Amino acid sequence: MASLTYELTLAGLAVGGAAALTGIGLIVTHRATGVLNLAHGAVAMVVAYALRQLVVVWGWPLWPAALVALLVVAPGLGLLLDRAVFRPLARSGTDPARALVASTGVFVLLVGAAVLLWGGGARTDAPVLLGDDPWLLLGAVVAVACLVTAVTRWTRFGRELRAVVDNRRLAVLAGVDADRIAAAGWAFGAFTAGLTGVLLAPYVRLDPYGLPLLVVEVMAVAVIARMRSLPVAIGAALLIGVTQAQLTRFHPEGWAEPLVRAVGANLFVIALLVAALVLPGIGGKGGDALPPPPRAGRTPPAVWALAAGCLLLPPAVAGPDLRTAVQVPALAIVLLSLVVVTGRAGQIALGQAAYAGLGALFTVLLTAAGLPALGALALAVPLAGAAGLVTAGPAIRRHGLALALATLAVGVAVSRFVLTQPYATAGLPPPARPAGFTSDRAFYLLELLLLAAALLLVAGLRRGRAGRALAALRDHERAAEAAGIASTALKLLAFTLAAALAGLGGGLLAMGVQALDPAAYDPLRGLLWFAAVVTLGADHPLTPLLAAPLLLALDAAGPAGAAAVVVGLLATQTGRLPPLTSLLTVPHPTGRTASRPTGRTPGRTFRRTGTRTPARTPGTTKDTRSSATTKDTRASDPRSARLGAEGLWFTHRGGVTALKDVGLALPPGLVTAVVGANGAGKSTLFDCLAGAARPDRGRVLLDGADITGRPAHARARLGIARTFQQPALFPSLSVEENVRVGAEHGHRRDRPAAATERALLLTGLAGPVRALPAADLPTGTLRRVELARALAGGPHTLLLDEPAAGLDAAEAEALSRLLAALAADGLTVLVVEHDLDLVAATAGAVHTMEGGRLRS
Repeated sequence: MASLTYELTLAGLAVGGAAALTGIGLIVTHRATGVLNLAHGAVAMVVAYALRQLVVVWGWPLWPAALVALLVVAPGLGLLLDRAVFRPLARSGTDPARALVASTGVFVLLVGAAVLLWGGGARTDAPVLLGDDPWLLLGAVVAVACLVTAVTRWTRFGRELRAVVDNRRLAVLAGVDADRIAAAGWAFGAFTAGLTGVLLAPYVRLDPYGLPLLVVEVMAVAVIARMRSLPVAIGAALLIGVTQAQLTRFHPEGWAEPLVRAVGANLFVIALLVAALVLPGIGGKGGDALPPPPRAGRTPPAVWALAAGCLLLPPAVAGPDLRTAVQVPALAIVLLSLVVVTGRAGQIALGQAAYAGLGALFTVLLTAAGLPALGALALAVPLAGAAGLVTAGPAIRRHGLALALATLAVGVAVSRFVLTQPYATAGLPPPARPAGFTSDRAFYLLELLLLAAALLLVAGLRRGRAGRALAALRDHERAAEAAGIASTALKLLAFTLAAALAGLGGGLLAMGVQALDPAAYDPLRGLLWFAAVVTLGADHPLTPLLAAPLLLALDAAGPAGAAAVVVGLLATQTGRLPPLTSLLTVPHPTGRTASRPTGRTPGRTFRRTGTRTPARTPGTTKDTRSSATTKDTRASDPRSARLGAEGLWFTHRGGVTALKDVGLALPPGLVTAVVGANGAGKSTLFDCLAGAARPDRGRVLLDGADITGRPAHARARLGIARTFQQPALFPSLSVEENVRVGAEHGHRRDRPAAATERALLLTGLAGPVRALPAADLPTGTLRRVELARALAGGPHTLLLDEPAAGLDAAEAEALSRLLAALAADGLTVLVVEHDLDLVAATAGAVHTMEGGRLRS
């Protein structure tokens, strides 16, 4: 028994050592470039194939071939990826989400290229580099870790690396060659990937699919280390590896046997799932969504007619055998699910293949239980949606790159523990087609009807209230929450609907080919689908109609791997190429172009604050134009105010205390201003009042009720609206749609159309400018759009964060008149502002903030 334990421990250490190398490479690459390299496993596979080509095919000696593969091929591939893909993205300031899409494209491209070069079959003759002694591998891991630690801590390169990680732009200004740092990171990361692939290849299947997915699974160790700590990554890798090996000793009987066997073979998958869903995430809030696409133009009817004609062509011209063609509408429905969750909601969903597979499995199980085929399919769709709801619940609470990892982990787990397990799929009969639709031609027409219904559903969603809210959430999550949008509930809706659509498409795929093939719903297939949709245009309903036939035609007519090569190559350039569907659209007619704002506000005439002071209620002290430290007597007691704060303390993660026992009262009918130097704590106070931050101590009161625990969207619905220091708009929506989002989700939501119109008139946006996209507009117009969105919700309290920043004199004067009129109408207004002239002209109470304390 002791001998068995020792042997299994050695085997586990070997697997854990290879996983530790993966973790080291991922962490170094991420620290040097900021990229979560999903293609790490694909690089490992290519280098392993290169070594086999040199040794087995060309007859090179092992160690010279290994040196070439590890010191030339692997770093060269890393440098190529840096120069061709990731350096242009870094220089353009692309966000982490776009870089993650590019790494997905690299993954798909390398897998497709490997299939083209070496075929899709498994190889069992991979060269053995270090033999069976795990201590050699552990020594290599420790040596690599010590080398990385020494370089990063005690060399100039390490200091420059830390500077680039902290702030790339600032490091460049300080003279650091960030490109050189990134290139070194990519070269070293590719080297560790290659070493992982070379060491693992003799003991696992060396094929273009199995090895990359295995390396993806062992990414868990880097996630556990939060892409920072090498010792944590190494320790986690060795612990999981040894535990997984020891689990092979257990052979329970009965129902638990297949489950224990599955756990013992896939412990890294469980670790990845737990790490992605439970542990603190990588990145931060707002970094998980894809950037907003350019505002889509109008798709000419002729393009839709052509797409419909192409879909109707197979049953008209082909014979009775449409086995390949029947997959097109079904795959289009699966891809349509990505239009919902990735295109409209902007979420990086890498696990849609899992929901398609579950839809297929549910359909087969229900038909095997005796349900009619259509009834089984109708029931499988909500079951797949329910699976999406359950799995998306914990996933959508993740932010940054952890969200993408969570969706990928869900996809891998469903594949490993459900779709590929005999206890779930063994012995199932082929899925039956619905009665009356058993022929390929009839079934194809049924699929077209369901595809048309799904397209109408998605089109209605995109044009309606929920679609605008999803686009707002994608474009700027903090601004969407400030407008009253419940981000968690809306993401759940998107993920659930997308899972249901994927389940429908998966069920139709199984019925079309009349077989349940787990390989058709492999996680790597999901990455290919994701890359194809993003490349063609994720937020366009025409994309599935183009992508589905393209993928299936390349697979059927072209060489194996052609679809992956084409899609992967295009996906690597998504940061530089526009969505391909944009080439098929024409601009929306907008009439006259908008002119630069003049400072006049049509629809209402306000009193000039330079000739008459703003209206005040009794208790206001002297005119604020004569002093920047005037105090209103109503501002002393939070309980007498509409909105107030008591004893607020807030300390940032870095240990800086931004608020120190701050109390503030905002009475109705008055403009209250907070002034102070940068870093004084004004924005932190603002965020605590608006719900974007929660104080460590103290309370925020609304009409005497404690709302400290209420999030930003709940406060917006209670009547507290805000603007941002930098204009926070939804650039993929028009000016009018931006304002309507506030009307539909704010304090008063009963008549959004009328509220939108009033807000547009009040802010001078009722003209042609209303139809323009809210991007690339003058700063003054952007400020007015944001203010109109806040006012459209009918708030009683308005929080304005530096509303005059970037405005010229005329625009600032118009803003001053507007604020005075709003306060005269009874609105509670707080202004955090550096423009003392604006403060003097409008504020009835002024507070100075210094060192986290408020002084009146």
